[in-house]
Amino acid sequence: MDHYNQGRPTRQAHKGIPDGLFEEEQGTKGFFGPVSYLIRKNPSTNWVKIDGPLKPRMFDLVELPKQSGCQRLLFNQHLTISNLWISANEAKNLVAQRNADGDVIYFCHRGRGEIFSDYGVLGFESGHYIVMPKCITHAILPGEDCQFLVIENRSSHFEQPDRGLVGRNALYDANALVKPDLATQEARLKELKLEPKVVVVKHLDQMTTFTYPTTVFDVVAWKGDLYPFTLHVDHLMPLMSHRAHLPPSAHSTFVGREFVVCTFVPRPLETDADALKVPFYHQNIDYDEVLFYHAGDFFSRDNLHPGMMSFHPAGFAHGPHPKAVKSIGGKTHTNEYAVMIDSRWPLNRDAALDQVELGEYWKSWQG
Repeated sequence: MDHYNQGRPTRQAHKGIPDGLFEEEQGTKGFFGPVSYLIRKNPSTNWVKIDGPLKPRMFDLVELPKQSGCQRLLFNQHLTISNLWISANEAKNLVAQRNADGDVIYFCHRGRGEIFSDYGVLGFESGHYIVMPKCITHAILPGEDCQFLVIENRSSHFEQPDRGLVGRNALYDANALVKPDLATQEARLKELKLEPKVVVVKHLDQMTTFTYPTTVFDVVAWKGDLYPFTLHVDHLMPLMSHRAHLPPSAHSTFVGREFVVCTFVPRPLETDADALKVPFYHQNIDYDEVLFYHAGDFFSRDNLHPGMMSFHPAGFAHGPHPKAVKSIGGKTHTNEYAVMIDSRWPLNRDAALDQVELGEYWKSWQG
């Protein structure tokens, strides 16, 4: 459609918003489609009552029971988001696994350890993404108790985002992707006296166990461009504008066919005097938004701690907490680490989340 305007809109989005007024962005296709910027008299989140299931939600994943296996949290036909606890005691009985339903990202929220695979061993610690392609046999050896946010891609494969005008070395350099080490794995398994002979395979969400007479990690050589790898949040180089706030899509880290994984890391705030320095009020009309808080000081709102997860379905505007707007004035940098998953299709909530939901969260925008 043709560009059109009424009233007195701002010249540039997220800048020069008149005092006492509030900007709301309404956009389609995840900030890449048609978009309009509305100047309102009141914040988009100044609701006083919400009746019905469509509302902002917050969950404290720290309070989830520490059961074995993945605890499903949110899901649809393209994507599953789960929580995974692995106790250090599980290192005594190393069982391999294989996911035949899709690629998997393990984001290590807490802990450290090693992950063995057909392609070699990878070390990990808090803040590491571990990208494990579909059907690759692997086994996680925790060095201490670990907690992972698990993102399962059920309808495509994880790819790197399009860098566009900024070039192939933006966001993260190819050298930041750590490749598996086959020789170190062989020596490490021998040192630990580990010979995993069992593989548990997930297919159509059902488990099948394969038992072998010898170790399943018997690869002695490989070549190709399909393999697991790790990427640490400290190696991400965020795209920035010193003049105007960039949309969350600028922080994309991995891309699936119907969803995207973004990472927020510390960065300088915008320096123009009239620039909006907090996330703008917006309706990401086509996408459900999930935000997992990993570490740091979360500047978009208060009363958060690491291990919490917010869920903002499409259908209503959301944005910064009123206290965040007031407190941002003296700050020059953000100091937060968070993982965001934006899903093109609506996400269902698993019953496991009912026990850890902060039921009054929707009221928090009232100040």
